[in-house]
Amino acid sequence: MNRKIFSLLLCIVMGLVFLAGCHGSVERPSFSLPERFDTSGTFTITFWAKNDTNKVQTAIYEKAIRDFQEIYPNITVNLRLYTDYSRIYNDVITNIATNTTPNVCITYPDHIATYLTGNDVVVPLDELLTDTRYGLGGSEVRFDAPTKDEVVPEFLQECRINGVCYALPYMRSTEACYVNKTAVEALGYELPEILTWDFVWEVSEAAMARDSGGTFLLNGQKVLIPFIYKSTDNMMIQMLRQLDAPYSDGNGKIGIFSDVTRDVLLTIASHAKTGAFSTFKISSYPANFLNAGQCIFAVDSTAGATWMGSDAPLLDISADKLVQFETAVLPVPQFDTAHPKMISQGPSVCIFNKADPQEVLASWLFAQYLLTDEVQIAYAKTEGYVPVTQKAQQNTLYQEYLAHAGEDNQEHYSVKLQASQLLMDHTEDTFVTPVFNGSASLRDAAGQMIENVTKSVRRKENVDDAYIQKLYSDVTSLYRLNVEGSESSSSSRQELGPLPATARTLLISLAFAWILIAVAFFVLRRQKR
Repeated sequence: MNRKIFSLLLCIVMGLVFLAGCHGSVERPSFSLPERFDTSGTFTITFWAKNDTNKVQTAIYEKAIRDFQEIYPNITVNLRLYTDYSRIYNDVITNIATNTTPNVCITYPDHIATYLTGNDVVVPLDELLTDTRYGLGGSEVRFDAPTKDEVVPEFLQECRINGVCYALPYMRSTEACYVNKTAVEALGYELPEILTWDFVWEVSEAAMARDSGGTFLLNGQKVLIPFIYKSTDNMMIQMLRQLDAPYSDGNGKIGIFSDVTRDVLLTIASHAKTGAFSTFKISSYPANFLNAGQCIFAVDSTAGATWMGSDAPLLDISADKLVQFETAVLPVPQFDTAHPKMISQGPSVCIFNKADPQEVLASWLFAQYLLTDEVQIAYAKTEGYVPVTQKAQQNTLYQEYLAHAGEDNQEHYSVKLQASQLLMDHTEDTFVTPVFNGSASLRDAAGQMIENVTKSVRRKENVDDAYIQKLYSDVTSLYRLNVEGSESSSSSRQELGPLPATARTLLISLAFAWILIAVAFFVLRRQKR
C-alpha cells in the first residue's frame, strides 16, 4: 500500500512538472523568408495602431488597409486602435506569454527591447530590408514601395537594437519651443534664432513682475507660468546630451545619477521656486497656457503643433480666453547653439514572428505599404509629423503642401508646417537614447526627478545636495534601476514586464508538488507507526 501511494504521488508530481513545462509553449522557429509569397492561400493579420481619437488618422489607416487589400486580396488586415502607447506595450507583453501577439504593431524601440526578452518574438528585418524580391522596393512587391536607401538613414538607424534592425520608422517628430514672440518683445528682449537655456530662464524670471494686487504686469492676469515643459523625461535627456553628460549606454550601464544631473536639477528647482517654471503633469497642457497668454515658452512635440498659437485649428480653451499673439517655432533651448542637439521621437512598426512564415511575409508586405508616399504624406498632414522617407519628403505633392504654409489655419496651418520644417532642417542634429531592456524605466526616472524637485519647491521643501542624494536613492528603488554609486552595470535588475504564464504555472506546479511530497511523507510515517 505504501509503495502504491508513493508511486501515485510521484506520477502526479512528474505530470505536473511536465504540464508546467508545456503550458503556453508554442514552437516558434526563427523566421526564414519563403522563396515565394503564397498568393493561393488566405491570411488574416492584426494591426495594432495608436491615435489620439483623431478621426482623420483613423480614416487614413482604414483607407491604407482597403487599398492594400485590393492589391493583395488574399490578405485581410484587422485594425485595433489604442489611444495610448503604454497600453499597446502592456497588451503585447501580456500576449507574448500566450503567443497571441499582433502581427504588426506600432511601438517604440524602448518597448521592442523588452519584447525581445521572449526568444524570436520580434522578426529581425535586416534580411528583409535588402531582399531583391520582397525587400523594400523589391521586384515582387506589387506597389511603389521606397527602397532602403530612400528611408531617412537617421530614422532607420533609430530602429536598431544591439546592431540589429527590428522595426521600420513610421513617423518622426522632435520637440519644439513654441514662443509667444509678442510677450518676449514686450519685455524688451529680441528673440534669437536658437534659444539658450540662459535666455529662457532670464526672460521667464523677468516676466514674473507683478503689481501690488498680485496681477502680472506682462499679461494683466492673475495667472502666468512663463516656461512649461510637456515631457520632462525629454527635458532631462536633452539637457544631459547637450552637456555631454552621462545618461546610459547601449549595454544598460546607467550614468544619470551624476553631479551634472544634480546641478541641472538644482537650477530647475530654483526657477520652479519662483513660479517661472512648471510641467505638464503639475500644471496641464502647455498649449492651453500659451494660447491664453499665460505662458511664454511652451515646449511640446512638433506633432502637437496643431494645438499651438492663437489660430490653432485645435483648441482646448474657450474663445473668450484666447489671446492674440505672434507665435515663433524654435528648437528646444540649447547650451551650445553652434552644435544644437534635439531628440528624435515618433512611432515605428515592428513585426511579430509566427509559426507560418507566409503569414510573417504577409505582415511584412503590409508594414512596407505603410511607408508608401500616399500613406506617409496623408498622415504627416494631420499633425506636425514628418514622413520617414526621402522619397515622400521630395514628392511633389508634399513639397506643394509645404509651399502653401499659412494659406489657411487647417491643413496648411503655418505653425504646424514650421514645426515639420524644423525637424527636416535639423535631422542631422537629432539623437535617440540607447535602447536596452529597461531603458523605458530609465527614461521615466529621468522625468520623475524633474517632477519631484518641481513639486518639492512648490511645497516649500528644501532642495539641496542632501535632497538630491535621497531623490537618487528613491528613484533608483522606484524604477528598480539598482545602480552602484552613479552607474549600473548591464547585470542590474531590469524591466522585464509581467512574469510569463509558463513561468507562473511552473512555479505554482512546483509548489503544489512539494506539498504532495510532504503529504506523502507524513502519510507513510503515520502508517509505519
